[in-house]
Amino acid sequence: QVQLVESGGGLVQPGESLTLSCEASKPIMNLYTMGWYRQAPGKQRELVAEIGGGGTRMNYADSVKGRFTLSTNGTRNTLYLQMSSLKPDDTAVYYCNAHYFGMYWGQGTQVTVSS
Repeated sequence: QVQLVESGGGLVQPGESLTLSCEASKPIMNLYTMGWYRQAPGKQRELVAEIGGGGTRMNYADSVKGRFTLSTNGTRNTLYLQMSSLKPDDTAVYYCNAHYFGMYWGQGTQVTVSS
């Protein structure tokens, strides 16, 4: 099993930045993939960004390319999602996800972008 603990999120104005973090109970390089999904009201959950291939491959949704960046900490068990130039359309509950002999989810954290 993989435990995921998220932090970050909150209310920001358009154009501002925010960083989410997710601490995993296993090293990221040992996971098939680890990433962030989001779900806006009335919409399906969608992939935002993920890291895989032992931490060597990163994949971003077209809607966030150039604005969002994944990074890890020194011990490589925490995944960060640095979000910049935030838009109202980025408003959603963001979920950390890990794929390791099954799918595991964090508790979700609300990100609201509004003036």
